[in-house]
Amino acid sequence: MVLYPLVPHMKIALLLFASSAAFAADASLSIKLDQAGYLPDAPKIAVVAAPKPAAEFLVRSSAGDAVVLRGKLTAARPDADSGDAVQLADFSSLTAPGRYYLEVPGVGRSWNFAIGADVYRRAYYLAMRSFYGQRCGTAVDLGPEFPGYRHDACHLEGAWHASSGKTGPHVSRAGWHDAGDYGRYIVNSGISTGTLLWTWEMFAARVNPVKLNLPESGNGTPDILNEIKWNLDWMLTMQDDDGGVFPKQTSERFCGFVMPDKDTLVSYVVGTGQDPYKTSCSTADFAAVMAIAARAFRPFDRAYADRCLAAARKAWAWIALHPDVIFHNPPGMNTGAYGDSNCADERLWAAAELARSTGDAMYENYFLAHYAEFHPAATRPQSWANVGNLALWTYLLGGGKNPAAVAAIRRESLAAADGVVERTAANGYLNSLTGKDYEWGSNGNAANYAVQLLVANLIHPDLRYRNAALDNLHYLLGRNAFSLSFVTRLGENPFRHPHNRLGAPNGNTEPWPGLLSGGPNPTREDPLTRQLPPGTPPAKMYLDELGSYSTNEIAINWNAALVFTLAATLPAQ
Repeated sequence: MVLYPLVPHMKIALLLFASSAAFAADASLSIKLDQAGYLPDAPKIAVVAAPKPAAEFLVRSSAGDAVVLRGKLTAARPDADSGDAVQLADFSSLTAPGRYYLEVPGVGRSWNFAIGADVYRRAYYLAMRSFYGQRCGTAVDLGPEFPGYRHDACHLEGAWHASSGKTGPHVSRAGWHDAGDYGRYIVNSGISTGTLLWTWEMFAARVNPVKLNLPESGNGTPDILNEIKWNLDWMLTMQDDDGGVFPKQTSERFCGFVMPDKDTLVSYVVGTGQDPYKTSCSTADFAAVMAIAARAFRPFDRAYADRCLAAARKAWAWIALHPDVIFHNPPGMNTGAYGDSNCADERLWAAAELARSTGDAMYENYFLAHYAEFHPAATRPQSWANVGNLALWTYLLGGGKNPAAVAAIRRESLAAADGVVERTAANGYLNSLTGKDYEWGSNGNAANYAVQLLVANLIHPDLRYRNAALDNLHYLLGRNAFSLSFVTRLGENPFRHPHNRLGAPNGNTEPWPGLLSGGPNPTREDPLTRQLPPGTPPAKMYLDELGSYSTNEIAINWNAALVFTLAATLPAQ
């Protein structure tokens, strides 16, 4: 999400696969499929991009190599984003649970994959537990499953930055490291924590049985909420006495590539440098998230739910007085800004969540006065800077009281989802990304399109929405131009060198698990991607290199959208 200093590197990986995981058997990178697998009742399609078109494919059992299905490949067609000539192998008729691989005569075999109702449970576990690995202010140990993946308590020294209008020490505890750096940012915590809270609200029966092996596991609160609470607790420390919320807590500059407990820079609470010191976007994001938290935690911890709701109300009161205070880094501050020049969408989201949680006319009236300024879009997914979709959807899904508003939001949300479905079906790799979506965090865009489609499916159940959401998941887990799983430690060929300070100096040969790579980005924003050949297609502007911060960074908002998508696939219990 932000620029980082280039770190020393061993090489420039113009060929990505030189730094990928060891290949299984004779697997061909020309055959691209979801390395986790497929649901039995969902479409199952692999992409073949070979130097010469092939005619047929076989599906074989991984145990014994028996042929279980034969099929014909589609005619080759060009894919503009990757520059590949792609053929599709449709094996949707195969529904028997098991472990398989594809063989394409003249091309080779694929990575192994599974078919089963629970095929994404491991992926969900790793992606959701990655937030525990990102915890700040405490010791972290992933335990015997990942021995050696640990660090001591970190970033315990906090203080007020001069830009906050205050002086002296400030508590520095809890929260998640945001991305490749060790900063904590309210704006990005907003969409990240909100998406995870929505995951609980919408898919509780699916995620509740999954134990995340957290220090809090077994305390009577679902593990997903236990993890979310760690970040909520930090967010609460960022609210000032007047209700406003400071935008971030970071050091003045990025530390070197050291483990978090070795980062000795002071973690400052940063403000705008002038009265009122807090910002409107951060305060509105905070209000929205705390309003959702009040709903989610009420059955498990009423006192905590009441605290969150009181904080949300207080934040809203501040926004009413300060609706448009934006943030720029103060002089001498070089960490991420998450700058947003328009906080109207954050205000709408706060109003919608507070209306849903309280039923108060004040919040409902604000929403109704402003919702028509926002429209669900088929061309750009929600993001940390654009949370208007979340406002509209929570009003609709939460039983909004105004029939005209409900009808309009429903109509526009489904029309936008229809557009995404059509575009996905026409894409060579069957993902929802437009050319403009290949940017910093393009994989997060793919995951957020999946969120959009899954919300549409909740509004109006339609297999087209679910299947297009799964198409984006397949893209992230291996059905892409690189035949690469973009999630660490998942699949037989996952990316291995995320731009992540936590992973660089830990002495382990593999990265911390469950992290989603930012993905292809044609803007050439780091020195490594600038050395890729001119004319490289946007979907291939990616390097699995620690130093490629513009393509291989990780971030909590991208992981949150991945968690939401994976949660929707789990069997309900």
